[in-house]
Amino acid sequence: MFVREILETKTAGVISVTPGQTMVEVLQLFRDNNIGFVVVSRSPGKYLGTLSERDCCNAVAEHGAEAPKMRVADIMNRGVATCSTQDRLPLVMAIMTRRRTRHVLVMDGKALVGVVSIGDLVKHRLDESLRTEQLLHDYIAGTAYR
Repeated sequence: MFVREILETKTAGVISVTPGQTMVEVLQLFRDNNIGFVVVSRSPGKYLGTLSERDCCNAVAEHGAEAPKMRVADIMNRGVATCSTQDRLPLVMAIMTRRRTRHVLVMDGKALVGVVSIGDLVKHRLDESLRTEQLLHDYIAGTAYR
């Protein structure tokens, strides 16, 4: 399966923030949208970096009580993991494992078109396993040919 097929099953769009927003504003966005990751951008289809819950925790650990007032630009991750819409899922899993990240930005050429999370990949693998299990059950039961 290709990354573009995963994106087709997700809600369109990428939730992003600007570099000038504060950590508190981003955390409120996380809460309101039940997410834990955003793209940092100034314009659609482009990215400057990313910010995750982990990045926010690290900022608090490093800067203490000042962290919530810090700008996104000061705490965002600039070493962003990316993949292509044409990449296969095992490659994306390898990127996540090697880079120790839960999110990979999906690019179509130079344009940002989506985000694939570890949850998306687990859901895909689970659905695939359940389909295989049902097919094997039907085959053994002799109901696959009716």
